[in-house]
Amino acid sequence: MNLGGLRFGDIETQVRIGTTMHIAMVSGEYPPRWGGIGSVVYHLAGHLAARGHSITIITRAHKGRAPAQQGVSVIEVPWLKAPMAFTRSYGKHSLRALKQLHASVPVDVVHTLLPLVSWKRKEFEWVEANIAPVVSALNGSWIGEREGMKLAAKHRESATWKNPNDLAILATGGWYARYEQAGIEASSVSVAISESTKEEFKRWYKPPSDWRCETVLYGVDHLVFRPSNTDDEEEQLAHEALRKKYDAADEDALCGRPSKSTPLLLAVGRLVARKGHRTLLRALPEILEHHPGARLCIVGRGHMGKTLLKQAQKLGVGHAVFIQPGMPFEELAQHFRSADLVVYPSYYEGQGLIPLEALASGTPVVTVNQAPLTEMIDETVGELFTTGDSSDLAKAVCRSLNDPEGRTKQAERGRERVLSTYTYEHNAEAYEAIYSSLISKTV
Repeated sequence: MNLGGLRFGDIETQVRIGTTMHIAMVSGEYPPRWGGIGSVVYHLAGHLAARGHSITIITRAHKGRAPAQQGVSVIEVPWLKAPMAFTRSYGKHSLRALKQLHASVPVDVVHTLLPLVSWKRKEFEWVEANIAPVVSALNGSWIGEREGMKLAAKHRESATWKNPNDLAILATGGWYARYEQAGIEASSVSVAISESTKEEFKRWYKPPSDWRCETVLYGVDHLVFRPSNTDDEEEQLAHEALRKKYDAADEDALCGRPSKSTPLLLAVGRLVARKGHRTLLRALPEILEHHPGARLCIVGRGHMGKTLLKQAQKLGVGHAVFIQPGMPFEELAQHFRSADLVVYPSYYEGQGLIPLEALASGTPVVTVNQAPLTEMIDETVGELFTTGDSSDLAKAVCRSLNDPEGRTKQAERGRERVLSTYTYEHNAEAYEAIYSSLISKTV
């Protein structure tokens, strides 16, 4: 049987070669469609495969080829290219593919990545009864996204009507939340990506009293996102070129030390309202008043690029602002390790991987003083500011820039925090334990 260019016979061969479990991951994102979920699923699948399991990814069809990983197979399915509605369209096609997969190569666990897959309650129940236990990962919620956009609008971020995806979430998020409700009520176990996300599901979805929900905060690729290696000549040249590109090349910066006169601030995230980029720009005049040589690089795709550049010019800080589109991970990683500080002013996250990628890269973080960011970031590895308060953001950035030695210590502690808690090795081990607990009940 053939689906999406993949023969089920190929999957069966992989399953039989000494593996323990066959795990089907139903994920609306997967490389080359990276995104937050796509990146997590790619790395988690690879680490689970390295532990001896066979993984089949059922994802949306897209241009380009998924990167190959030993023990990981990919099935692509069609989907309707429409905001929000794509989750239901993809959900239907992914369920059909899952049935065909299981008929050929029995599946031991089904891992769904909510909210990008919309199944009805009866569909979750059918999978549980006829295929395998379902583990539903809660990657934030549509209601949370909607409330985050409302909060961003309150603080004068971008108009929602400019982005069809944001508009669709505002208009239909409540409707599509019923599929998340089905997921938490009809799955064997839910896995929240932060304690904050777990609490918001309790608050908004009122799960049953016997609801089983674990919390597993995602990790990052600590081999890609790592501190600078000044002994590597090629990497050092890349670092110097990057600092010069952004007009942030004082002697300390070029030598890999915390910059005192031309600090480079980095903000990474989609150019949409809830990421808080306009709040960051409003903080920049106050930052430049105290650190006139500071420069800001914003990396991200989205509809707000021209809006942000116009705002920077209006604020008189256009000379200090650079906006870059999305880029390959290696190039992004170089930005993380070459920056002096990463600023993450987001109004809503299920977890938020950018701060962890910064810490893994040896770069302190300034972010909002609200969960889930506070589950990962505190004053030992960065600075916190009041959500939406541009003046408080500026003060937090200046506190960090005023203390180069403190930043060095924060960088060291941040890297240690990631390695001790937030890696895909930790994630794979945690999910393996959850899968095994479900399988042991069915044997």
